[in-house]
Amino acid sequence: MARIQKTVLSSGISVITEEMPDVESSTIGIWVNTGSRNETGRLPGVSHFIEHLLFKGTDRRTALDISKEIESVGGVLNAFTGREYTCFYAKVLNKDLPLAIDLLSDIFLNSKFDRKEMEKEKLVVLQEIKMVEDTPDDLIHDLFAERLWQGHPLGTSILGSSGTIKAMDRDDITGYFRSHYHTGSVFVAAAGGLDHKKVARLLNRTLGRLKKTGVKAALSAPEPCPGLKLHKKKLEQVHLCLGLPVPSQQDPDRYKVYLLNTILGSGMSSRLFQEIREKRGLAYSVFSYLNLCMDAGALVTYAGTSRETFSEVVGLILREYLKITKGVSAEELRNAREQLKGGMLLGLESSESRMTKLARDEIYFGRVVPVKEIIKEIDRVTSRGLKAAAERLFRPEKLTLVAIGDVGEKDLPKNLKKILIRPKS
Repeated sequence: MARIQKTVLSSGISVITEEMPDVESSTIGIWVNTGSRNETGRLPGVSHFIEHLLFKGTDRRTALDISKEIESVGGVLNAFTGREYTCFYAKVLNKDLPLAIDLLSDIFLNSKFDRKEMEKEKLVVLQEIKMVEDTPDDLIHDLFAERLWQGHPLGTSILGSSGTIKAMDRDDITGYFRSHYHTGSVFVAAAGGLDHKKVARLLNRTLGRLKKTGVKAALSAPEPCPGLKLHKKKLEQVHLCLGLPVPSQQDPDRYKVYLLNTILGSGMSSRLFQEIREKRGLAYSVFSYLNLCMDAGALVTYAGTSRETFSEVVGLILREYLKITKGVSAEELRNAREQLKGGMLLGLESSESRMTKLARDEIYFGRVVPVKEIIKEIDRVTSRGLKAAAERLFRPEKLTLVAIGDVGEKDLPKNLKKILIRPKS
């Protein structure tokens, strides 16, 4: 039976583990409560750049040594940057967990930030930015966030821009690392066939020796800016996102939002998929998703369609948004509950997903949220409560539409044009 434990090291860094006795692997991550929303001024993209640089060599290991050591045991060493956190993690067989801890601790504590390596890695990140810019079905999601949260770091691309990456120097990067990657914002999460006491003991020899420094940075909440942004570009398709603000990851109403998203656009049986793809064949890809943060959230529908059917697809999405305010049947709610619960439980079968859940619970709730509690909250949502939530959320004046392709304002549905195009003052 899985068991969750927490220890606070002498440095103040928390270590949270979930023991999974029947699992052959363990995943461990060093998590930092900082992401792209912490970046201001000339530093958008610095967290993601730091993620790259920590793998480029330490006082003890070259970049090649780091890769060879983890791959020699069949393990994975990787990292990712989000809007509100950064994670450096390793997944290995249980017997190789001490090696993973040593490697992670080394790159986190002893990275050299070598100037030559930094300049080479800039080129890699610039190529990554270009790759996204050349992939409109990826780029559109960044463009939507930029329009919805305009003027706020939540609306900035996690990768930054070519200009901000080129302008960064070593002092910018090391200064940011010192000011944000400190014991007040760091914790460790691990899950798998591990022993909690052994993990805490090994980490106490590395991360436990750090001085207690810093506190988690205070964040300013964004204000949504509904409206329209069309990016004119010669493409075969028009890629669009139509969405609106919803409660945050910490809001009690989040369970209603989960279910509304499931009903609207999560899976092949969802309303949007059935209406736009199955009944009319107007899009190959159409789905909705949630982007929930500490103090803000958005429900977004994506679709890729032709210029000729752009107006019809936007109109159909809007129609489904308004239709869900009329309520859902008992059967549809029951099916959505089971889909949501089943997807969650199936998604928690690996050590990596369990580690991620521990970390996200720590970031957003300061405690481990039991799976039984989540299931109970999902089951508590009633048809009446869901209808009331939909009526509050799906209001025309809250909508934001962003599209990239060969379209203009003339291609918009008339009813949406009246909502989104406001006279200039």
